[in-house]
Amino acid sequence: MAKMKSGDVSSNRAADELRNIEVTLDFTPNADASVLYQQGDTMVLACATVAASLPRWFPRDANRGWVHAEYSLLPGSTDSRFQRERRGAKGRTQEIERLVARSLRGAIDLEALGPIAITVDCDILNADGGTRCASITAANIALRLCVRRLIASGRCLPADKRLTYDQIKAGVEAPT
Repeated sequence: MAKMKSGDVSSNRAADELRNIEVTLDFTPNADASVLYQQGDTMVLACATVAASLPRWFPRDANRGWVHAEYSLLPGSTDSRFQRERRGAKGRTQEIERLVARSLRGAIDLEALGPIAITVDCDILNADGGTRCASITAANIALRLCVRRLIASGRCLPADKRLTYDQIKAGVEAPT
């Protein structure tokens, strides 16, 4: 059995042994859906939030949704303090945000989602390897939970029951 270093504590996990995985749903009460995902000692908090509107750059008459992701290593998540990125994501962080967002958009039918924008925030609480994979997994669980709740509440309707942009502007209410 290989001895692996994990932070300041040695791990007796075999080289080919998977890390233990724990998932806690609704970890935070304010997000539309949240997941605390633990993979070994790596911990990711993924929160899905439905935006009030589609992004400004998105076509106004679009009848499809959009999913965006943000990623952040918290300062105390690594062995030495990780400096917060104050002026937007750079380099590695931006690459991971794009990877997570593309993974989410590849896993959902944006046409079926309808004109809804969802942002999934992935915050690394503790980084012990595999943060990209853990973020993708946690984000997908949070997105699925969020979409299921949208469907249950009637906010995510089939295409034939959705209102057009002009109907919404005129104040017509969607059937539930």
